Amino acid sequence: MRKSLITSPSNPLIKQARALHQKKARSESGLFLVEGIHHVGEVVEAGWDVKEILYASGLLTSPFAHDLITRLSFQPQPVTAQVMESLADKENPQGILAVVHQKKTQLKDLKPIKRAVALVASQDPGNVGTILRTMDAVGADALFLLDGGVELYHPTVIRASMGTLFWKPIVQTSFDEFIAWTREGNVQLIGTSAKASVDYRTLVPQAPWILLLGNEQKGLTEEQTAACDVTVSVPMHGRVSSLNLAVAAGVLLYQFVEK
Repeated sequence: MRKSLITSPSNPLIKQARALHQKKARSESGLFLVEGIHHVGEVVEAGWDVKEILYASGLLTSPFAHDLITRLSFQPQPVTAQVMESLADKENPQGILAVVHQKKTQLKDLKPIKRAVALVASQDPGNVGTILRTMDAVGADALFLLDGGVELYHPTVIRASMGTLFWKPIVQTSFDEFIAWTREGNVQLIGTSAKASVDYRTLVPQAPWILLLGNEQKGLTEEQTAACDVTVSVPMHGRVSSLNLAVAAGVLLYQFVEK
């Protein structure tokens, strides 16, 4: 049976969905929003636990979106264009969004990896999402978010990842627990430092390996660097002293996977 059209922005379901723009609501409910045709299609195809999909038929201009609506295993919730606009995180919404249950992957849940990335307390959600997208492009297996930092389900992480967040296992844990896990699995830990003597172009990684990057402001601490098996640097020939975190990750990942 088709669900009734929601016409009021004050509807309880709409109010709950709108609250998920706030970190507190996402944390307390264990839910998050996925907005846009491509991203909703990816979260559905990846098999995540979707609580609700809301759509405004008048805003859906894509044949893919209409096909997605008809292929769902449950009845999505129709809303008016006005209601959808009240929910959207940006102007000119595409007319579809999903309310999705968060996933929590633990170290013990991971399958064996060949290559991966770890970020220590990254502060920029755009960087985290972009790194996930690059990881997908090079075939990296997993992402580790260490010692807090960016909230994984921040809307900017989801947008910047272009849906790859839904396909890669992501573990949030402490640096110490991560190091213990790499030691047990005999994983080569490749750190990054402007002071490192090893040029990144000369290193031949030994699988399984993980690229470890510090946060945008401080990089890796001395203790974190000491925990690495090897640290590499990227030569800087201009006036700047460092690269953007996501750019550095991209340069290093493409170099290492070709070795």
